[in-house]
Amino acid sequence: MKTKGAILRNPGEKWQIEEFDLGDPVAGEVQVKLVSSGLCHSDHHLRTGDSPAPMPVLGGHEGAGIVHKVGPGVTNFKEGDHVVTAFIPACGVCEPCSRGDQNICDEGARLLTGLSIADDTHRAHTSDGLGLAQMCLLGTFAPYITVNQASLIKIEDDIPLQQAALLGCGVATGWGSAVEIGGTHAGDVVVVVGIGGVGINAVQGAAQAGARIVAAVDPVPFKRQMAEKLGATHTFESMEEALPVIGEISWGKMANTTILTVGEIDGSMIQPALSLTGKGGQVVVVGMGNFASMDAQMNLFELTLLQKRVQGGIFGGASPRTQVPNLLQEYRAGKLNLSDLVTNTYRLDQINEAYDDMLAGNNIRGMIVYGDDDY
Repeated sequence: MKTKGAILRNPGEKWQIEEFDLGDPVAGEVQVKLVSSGLCHSDHHLRTGDSPAPMPVLGGHEGAGIVHKVGPGVTNFKEGDHVVTAFIPACGVCEPCSRGDQNICDEGARLLTGLSIADDTHRAHTSDGLGLAQMCLLGTFAPYITVNQASLIKIEDDIPLQQAALLGCGVATGWGSAVEIGGTHAGDVVVVVGIGGVGINAVQGAAQAGARIVAAVDPVPFKRQMAEKLGATHTFESMEEALPVIGEISWGKMANTTILTVGEIDGSMIQPALSLTGKGGQVVVVGMGNFASMDAQMNLFELTLLQKRVQGGIFGGASPRTQVPNLLQEYRAGKLNLSDLVTNTYRLDQINEAYDDMLAGNNIRGMIVYGDDDY
């Protein structure tokens, strides 16, 4: 079928809305008619060149929609099912999946290749015949996607699909960074640095896990206000401003966990985060940096003698097929706020404006909403 999407031909350029050819699902694949797509900072890393990807690339990795077609051998999905995309595929049979670590499934090695899991070919092609890579094997900046069933999670029909898209990346990653990989317990002190589509959900997760103090750090006043609305007990403009106050209100113990959810991370942020963190605590690094960056400044004396940890985290350290249903239960119970996460919605052809708004700090999360004229 012919459809349209936001395509990046070269790093440094703007997203271009182009018509492209989308193939039907082959064995193990599903075609989905999307309702919405979140606008994550990770896709902007394609534009800056910080994240390597074959070009041209169809952006987007946070979406929800309705199954349109199923390929041969697909038994877990049928036409009409409601689904959320997972930016980490979960094959269910590799070693990490078998031990319950679906968020580091071996198929994740394909994420930046753009080649389908089923047959190592492109399922999408540009109008001039080039193979079109799909961001995270998804490409949700298009109203239709053809993806492997390992990249989809079925959800119940009562969940609003537009909001459900956020579960595919921002909500699961943020919540899990505090609750799963962060291991927040009742009475803990948690600091979240960077209040965007991921950080705001780290705030929600830490608050619901019973943290005594949830400190949100962001230079944008609007984002600090949203953090307070969704569970933060304290807010600060910078880690430097937060340091003496965290020391005082924790009686010198500092944070159990500091979570770095900034949109663009660099090595200079690690030591300030470690300084905010107490003995035996951890810094969870969630934000993405340049793929070639090798520098991380930290005091090794402090790291060793105070037994601190620096921990990476993807998809919140949780398995997509368990985390998304669990989060939906939190939503039903009124413990997870989805409705306030989207600041502004956009049409597909407004995608560059939307990313300008993100960079200006105007959005917690921007979202593309597809209309009848997109299909």
